[in-house]
Amino acid sequence: MVGKKTRMHQSFATQSLADKLFDIVNYGLLGAIVICILYPLFFIIIASFSDPVAINNGQVTFWPVGFNTLGYQKIFENTKIWRSYSNTIFYTAVGTVINIILTMMLAYPLSRKEFFARKGLTLFVMFTMYFQGGMIPTYLWMNQLHLYNTPWVMVLLPAVNVFNLIIAINFIRNNIPEELYEAASIDGCSHFRFFTTMVLPLSKTIVVVLILYYGVAHWNEFMNGIIYLRDEGFYPLQLTLRNILLQNQASRP
Repeated sequence: MVGKKTRMHQSFATQSLADKLFDIVNYGLLGAIVICILYPLFFIIIASFSDPVAINNGQVTFWPVGFNTLGYQKIFENTKIWRSYSNTIFYTAVGTVINIILTMMLAYPLSRKEFFARKGLTLFVMFTMYFQGGMIPTYLWMNQLHLYNTPWVMVLLPAVNVFNLIIAINFIRNNIPEELYEAASIDGCSHFRFFTTMVLPLSKTIVVVLILYYGVAHWNEFMNGIIYLRDEGFYPLQLTLRNILLQNQASRP
C-alpha cells in the first residue's frame, strides 16, 4: 500500500502543469457532485432525529436540532410496519429470483442466430415495451388468473422487464464466443447444458447488474399493491408508509 501511494505521488509530481490542473478540477467537480448527491440523504437522516419546529424554521443544516426519536417511536408502534417489512423482503427476494431465471432463460435463445423464431419473438417482446394492454385489461387478467389480492401478483406480474431483457441479450451475444458453443456441441453438449454450465457462469457480471435493477424495483414497488392488493396484510412497505403519511396529514388540524 505504501509503495502504491509513493508511485501515485511520483506520477503526480512528474505531470505537466496542465495535467495537474485538469486532475485538480476533475477531482473537485466529482467531489462536489458526490456531496450534492449524498447531502440530501444525510439531511433526511438528521431531520428524522430533529424537532419538527426546527426543521420548519430552517435551523437544521448539518446536525440534529432538538434531538428526539418520537417519529421512530410512532412508526414502530404500528404493527403493520413489521408485516409490510417481511412482505417487501419476500417480494424482493422471490421476485428477483424469478426475474433472473426468466430473463436469462429468455435472453439465451433470443441471442442465438440459428434460432428460427428469434426475430419474430424479439419483435413481439419489443412491441410490449411500447404498447401495453392498459390497466383495466391487466386488472381483469389478474382477476381471472386468481392472482388478485395474493402476494404472487407482486412477483409474477413484473416477471420480465423488456429493457433488462435486451441488456441480457446483448451481453450474451457480444461476450459469449460462438466458437465456445461450436466446441461444446462437437462434444455432444446440448443447448440446456451449455446454458447452465457455460453461459450462466460467464454471465455473472450481467446477472449482478440485473439483480440490482430488479431488486431496487421490487423494493420500491407500490403501484401494483395499490391496484391489485386489498388485504393490508399483503401490503409492501412503501404502501404502508404511504398510508401512514396520509393518515397523519388527515389528522392535522
